[in-house]
Amino acid sequence: MNLLWTILAPFAAALLVFLAPPRFAKWLALAACALAMAAAANACLVRLQDFDAALWSFDRNWIEAFGIRFHLEADGISLVLILLTGIVAVAGVLCSWNVEKRQRAFFAFYLVIIGASSGVFLSRDAFLLFAFYEMVIVPKYFLIAIWGSEDREYGAMKLTMYSIAGSALVLLGLAVAFGASGTGSFDLLDLASVQYPPALQTWLFPVMFLGFAVLAGMWPLHTWAPTGHVAAPTAASMLLAGIVMKLGAYGALRVAMPLFPEGFALWRGVIAGLALVGIVYAAFVALGRRDLKFVIGYSSVSHMGFVLLGLAMANLWGLRGAVLQMVSHGLIAGLLFAVVGRLLYDRTHNRDLDALSGFDLGRTLPGAAVVFTLACAASMGLPGFSGFAAELSVILGVWQSDPWLLAPLAAGILATGAFTLRALQRSFFLKPASDAPPPDALPPLTPAEIAGVLLLLAGTLAIGLYPGPWMALIDDGLGSPLFDALLGGPLP
Repeated sequence: MNLLWTILAPFAAALLVFLAPPRFAKWLALAACALAMAAAANACLVRLQDFDAALWSFDRNWIEAFGIRFHLEADGISLVLILLTGIVAVAGVLCSWNVEKRQRAFFAFYLVIIGASSGVFLSRDAFLLFAFYEMVIVPKYFLIAIWGSEDREYGAMKLTMYSIAGSALVLLGLAVAFGASGTGSFDLLDLASVQYPPALQTWLFPVMFLGFAVLAGMWPLHTWAPTGHVAAPTAASMLLAGIVMKLGAYGALRVAMPLFPEGFALWRGVIAGLALVGIVYAAFVALGRRDLKFVIGYSSVSHMGFVLLGLAMANLWGLRGAVLQMVSHGLIAGLLFAVVGRLLYDRTHNRDLDALSGFDLGRTLPGAAVVFTLACAASMGLPGFSGFAAELSVILGVWQSDPWLLAPLAAGILATGAFTLRALQRSFFLKPASDAPPPDALPPLTPAEIAGVLLLLAGTLAIGLYPGPWMALIDDGLGSPLFDALLGGPLP
């Protein structure tokens, strides 16, 4: 099954939903996302069977005057991330089964984000990657501004302005890199083969890295994330945390760091420091929040700090852990937002931790209680879940490069456990007051909701119980010549 389907199916379905009756929009979206997920899963299995086979590639001329090619290629890193995209996309559609307002437009915007995200993960031409990266911005805005909840216009505009500012920095970096390279090509391998002057790398690396890191939620440019998550509808929150934040981290890994390795070496300590601050700061802020969706939003910032910290270590365990944490957090964050937004808020119309105790959710909604408990265990990084394998890999990378950073990192991990247990206990297992009226019965979980959350839960369990294949695919991607300068040579 050709990997082009991971891009073509969502884009084609985005057009088809306007030709079909509104009631078929969700079915078309589900079919397109399922096809993309199946194509990604098949490609992962094929790659696992034969790592010596040639990489899948699609390469055509596009804008010859600037040496821009429509070049797509799939290594192991791309494969695990497009599989993540497919899983979160299918789960998001299933958790949007109740959308009635302007269904066709909702699913069209949703599908464009899916197709463009897959395009980013597969692009090997820097300009093509940037073009797909930019295609995500407008649909994000409309999904939040039209279908969002409280302060949706503010949340949508803040997210968009941060995204545009970051994209401007990325475009500046690409333009300077192209002009200084003299290769007449935007191919990533061609650009990375150039030895840019150290003075140029000193200022150009932070410009490009910062442009990508904005979308990855790096502190102190993270404030768009909790605001955007809270304002967004459930499926958009799942996309933002599960996929869109990964685009920024992926761009930093695939573009900024390989192109300017000397600049990265100079700024590595700053990146590690900011990542650590983000982990600890966001965890403590989440500990004091009462809005459950804000708690999950800040937890995303904290967990993405592990990704940036792994990147800053620039050793095999660090980079391996960073990519695995992208996948792990995408699944866990998607699951948490599905429970909070779809399973709870759509039934109780409340996200306040104190008010939720009055619904006695552990008894009135036991299925959601079980799923949220497992999602919280995954978020805390307990063994058996993806968070454990991912965070342990990052910790090993920190131990090898900068072991003195483990003390503040431990504080962030402890704070994560504290706010997670607090949210779990107060939302589901805090008994209502004895004199409170009995809570109203809540609608049971629907088959679509159950399928969506089980798909995400299965993903995090699959990585946690058997991380070997995922690690093997990630190592396959890190074996690319693109990362030789970062890792000190090719992998053995």
